Amino acid sequence: MNAPLSNSAFIEKDQEHMIHPLHHNPAHAGGRVWVKAEGSHLIDADGNRFIDGLSCLWNVSCGHGREELADAASQQMREMAFCSSYNGSSNPPAIELADRLAAMCYPQINNFYFTSGGGESTDSNFKLARYYWKAKGKPEKTKVISRIWGYHGVTFAAMCATGIAGYWPSFEPRIPGFSHIPAPDPYHYPVPEDGSSLGIAAANELEKEILAQGPETVAMFIAEPVQGAGGVIVPPDDYFPRIREICDKYEVLFVADEVITAFGRTGKMFALDHWGVQPDLVQFAKSITSGYLPLGGIGISDEIAETIRSSDKPWMHAYTYSGHPTTCAVGLATLDFIEKHDLPGQAASKGEYLLEKLHDELDGHPHVGNVRGKGMMCAVELVEDKANKSWYPPEWGVGPKMTGAMINHGVFTRMRSEVVCIAPPLTTDEATLDELVAGVRNAVVDVFGE
Repeated sequence: MNAPLSNSAFIEKDQEHMIHPLHHNPAHAGGRVWVKAEGSHLIDADGNRFIDGLSCLWNVSCGHGREELADAASQQMREMAFCSSYNGSSNPPAIELADRLAAMCYPQINNFYFTSGGGESTDSNFKLARYYWKAKGKPEKTKVISRIWGYHGVTFAAMCATGIAGYWPSFEPRIPGFSHIPAPDPYHYPVPEDGSSLGIAAANELEKEILAQGPETVAMFIAEPVQGAGGVIVPPDDYFPRIREICDKYEVLFVADEVITAFGRTGKMFALDHWGVQPDLVQFAKSITSGYLPLGGIGISDEIAETIRSSDKPWMHAYTYSGHPTTCAVGLATLDFIEKHDLPGQAASKGEYLLEKLHDELDGHPHVGNVRGKGMMCAVELVEDKANKSWYPPEWGVGPKMTGAMINHGVFTRMRSEVVCIAPPLTTDEATLDELVAGVRNAVVDVFGE
């Protein structure tokens, strides 16, 4: 029997045949090949254990190795490999999942369309917004406004809404009709000159952009309740209520991108509940199956759903795997787990503990500019000059240096260049959170000194 390959041997074989998301050879040369995972830990091909500091990609909320989720997939696969969910065809797991979601989502959202992930969900909402406004006799409403540091996926249309500029250059020109407003970042947004609160001033950026584009041309505004991949940006409490007012005033659909935040990550089942606001459309993925299988979707307000149902023109939008019975069965099992173990409640209490620990260990460091978070979404922003909040130049390599240092201390997570993103599984125990914080702190000291 052949001995299992080492991590370096796997990487060598990998580089012969695989192209990866965000592929860049120098960064992959020292990569890890994961062969097993347990709870909140990943294990590489050499047997080294690492804390899963980002729930892999914000998605393994229930932790690794949940037999009930694997069993749900196995049972459904034995009953039926696949069936179409195209009009005129359906299956019990998809029907039941839509019913369960209607009971837990925002009150005005009771209809759901399923996709295979977040990027597909973003594109589906772009198309639905256009379909809706055409049905309402306003076909000129096609434009999309999003935010700087917003992440909505990197399919071609979704990439145009994503406000992280590094994703654009290799694929430009971008699709016309997309624009971005500043993020409501309490750390970096300038103090309003008119005396208004930061939250109101940042929200009013949307009104300015709608007026600049022409209200009659703007279809939708899309925003994450807490910006995730863009650096865990938590808005002020008065931000989203004002956003809702502006969207209503100018007849702009408000789309909540809850691909990361839905199903408990911030301490609420759906994150806009923190601010008592409802969107017109919501999109989700990731934690709906805790990453065990690819599944995403969009939730549709009653008014928009009725427009689809009453139209004499079909909504000509489709994916082969929309409503796949096995992914929906795992989604149902995941919702059972979330409710049984009160993952939103765990995220709220453990997130408070995690954020307090990060503040205690890192606030005093001369190159830690800001520690922030909501629920089990936290971030540590690193700066060159704490007085003026300036970052190190890109060539200094904060991201690669910190990533390598954290790996040396047993923590595997991702960064937004100068921001450490921290979002472990919601089931992570406090002892592991302590180890996670210590690993980040020690990495900061290794890279920047005491």
